[in-house]
Amino acid sequence: MSVDQPHRSVRAWLEARERATLSPLAAQSADAERDVLEEESGARTSFQRDRDRILHTKAFRRLKHKTQVFVAPEGDHYPTRLTHTLEVTQIARTVARALRLNEDLVEAIGLGHDLGHAPFGHSGESALSHALGRPFRHNEQSLRVVEVLERNGAGLNLTTAVRDGIALHSKVRKDITATAWGTAMTLEGQIIKVTDSVAYINHDIDDAIRAGVIAACDLPSDVIAVMGQTHGQRLDTMVNDLIDSNWWASGEVESPAMPRSV
Repeated sequence: MSVDQPHRSVRAWLEARERATLSPLAAQSADAERDVLEEESGARTSFQRDRDRILHTKAFRRLKHKTQVFVAPEGDHYPTRLTHTLEVTQIARTVARALRLNEDLVEAIGLGHDLGHAPFGHSGESALSHALGRPFRHNEQSLRVVEVLERNGAGLNLTTAVRDGIALHSKVRKDITATAWGTAMTLEGQIIKVTDSVAYINHDIDDAIRAGVIAACDLPSDVIAVMGQTHGQRLDTMVNDLIDSNWWASGEVESPAMPRSV
């Protein structure tokens, strides 16, 4: 490293460490591309810079005011889009680390995947679809946020891999007429699509029990026997299965195996 400016060599060291330690199937920061060329950071990789840019956006801060399933819950313990985003990102990093994939890329996509979500959960998404006369797709809006709306219309100039993961993280909902979107170009992007479901399946159950919509005894006993009695046990079961199912990943991430009655 340079004696005068040691940080100038950090990025090169980080990229070399990725090449030496990550799976051959992992995305490499050194290969990242942007639509608009810019000077590289001395201390951060391209995916780390994308993560930081997303973290400091106005859209990210607005996530704390957007609810998940319940439109106006009374209480401090119901998830918001912000807490959901952090949960998805944490779960995805656990999986990525176990599979020797790029944690920085996973984190960047995870933090950005719901930036364009409507307020009031899927009720807000349905209302916008009705008002627009066409489906409102939050993944498309998330991409628009990072490409167009942030920085007063200049966008964030994120890498292709991060924008691709944001755009392709979502599944088509039954109440929205749309052609199924493709699969993310990186395994890291595919992980976010799966862990998004892992996160909301578990906290949606907690929300419903907390709100009195269902009781714990209403959960199917055969599913509980496989998945676990508590939130932590169910989350652990799904994450471990996701890792086990993809230990020898050959190019596409498989979802955790779920009991048929789920």
